[in-house]
Amino acid sequence: MVGQIQILAYMLAVYLVYKGYEIFHIALVSTSDKKKIGMIIGALAFVGSIGFAAFFVWLMEEQASKVGSNYFK
Repeated sequence: MVGQIQILAYMLAVYLVYKGYEIFHIALVSTSDKKKIGMIIGALAFVGSIGFAAFFVWLMEEQASKVGSNYFK
């Protein structure tokens, strides 16, 4: 069961990074006059999504290791 939750967490982390990239890509191809502001927000969203995904995966790994170590006691 823990392995399935880990796989789901990885999939959600990849999806989060993809959505961050999508926001950055929309800002990149925008033809607006305020493209620089959009690029900054898009870059922050992309970098933030990578950071949140890494943190989320780390949390899930910690939880899985706690469950695994408590299971065999």
